[in-house]
Amino acid sequence: MKNTTPIAMGSDHAGFALKEFIKDYLTDTGVAVEDCGTFSEASVDYTDFGIKVARKVSSGEVSRGILICGTGLGMSMVANRFKNVRAALCHDIFSAMMSRRHNDANILVLGGRVIGTELAREIVQTWLKTAFEDGRHLRRIEKFDTIAAISE
Repeated sequence: MKNTTPIAMGSDHAGFALKEFIKDYLTDTGVAVEDCGTFSEASVDYTDFGIKVARKVSSGEVSRGILICGTGLGMSMVANRFKNVRAALCHDIFSAMMSRRHNDANILVLGGRVIGTELAREIVQTWLKTAFEDGRHLRRIEKFDTIAAISE
């Protein structure tokens, strides 16, 4: 899975252990990781780390990110407020595959208190290797920017 473009990762205290596990897995497989924190299990606000990763993806500084909190719900809500971000909360392999194939998700969100390490590893592996199908799916994704313009 060699990759020179780093994947930005972030978590809160509830996702810290899983972040560390996934970070080690990615590094061991040759994927560069930019760790945006947190760096311990001390209580923090998930929003701070969701913002850091989503901002990097939104700006194009990195092409993909992974966020982890207790359930994944808060991180996905934060990340999806950023332009050009398509964050997908995935707790199974099929959702991870389809989030890439049909939605071109650029941030994967996991729940550290919901799934175990081995399932998380398989989800990450699937998410990274699955390509976007383009075609009719691109037309649908382009409508996301239209929605953002309506809401402004």
